[in-house]
Amino acid sequence: MVADGIIENYAVAGAIGAMFYVEPFSTGDLDVFVITPEDRPIIELPGWDYLKARGYTKIEKEGIVVEGWPVQFLPATIPLEREAYLNAQVLNVEEVPVRVALPEHLIAIMLKVGRPKDIARIKMFLSQDAVKINALENVIRRYDLTEKWSDYQRNFLR
Repeated sequence: MVADGIIENYAVAGAIGAMFYVEPFSTGDLDVFVITPEDRPIIELPGWDYLKARGYTKIEKEGIVVEGWPVQFLPATIPLEREAYLNAQVLNVEEVPVRVALPEHLIAIMLKVGRPKDIARIKMFLSQDAVKINALENVIRRYDLTEKWSDYQRNFLR
């Protein structure tokens, strides 16, 4: 889609993004941050017509099924998501380059969302030394997540 100019770029995020840095775990979909033009309605799935023309028409778990995986194209609308998109690094999957959000951004997003599964994944990152703590704390400060980070440390880092 990037090569054909349908989307400008992307950044793999969510659970699949996390698995680039920590041991694999179960997940049901693939979250992909994209930037949408300001004049595009947010309800329009980026690349929907492109994917439909290639036979990808099934919707499952709020995503379009691509090669067996529900893919959610998530507009990066808040500053933290936009920074994650803009600063994604290129990693390889079987010699195919893939843009993936940095672990510091993934953790900050998980901290912001705060679901039990997000809290468990944060612990995975920390216990597997998959994050640069100074960089993480910088992101946390810039996005006003200091209180949530303090709560996390008090409740889960003993």
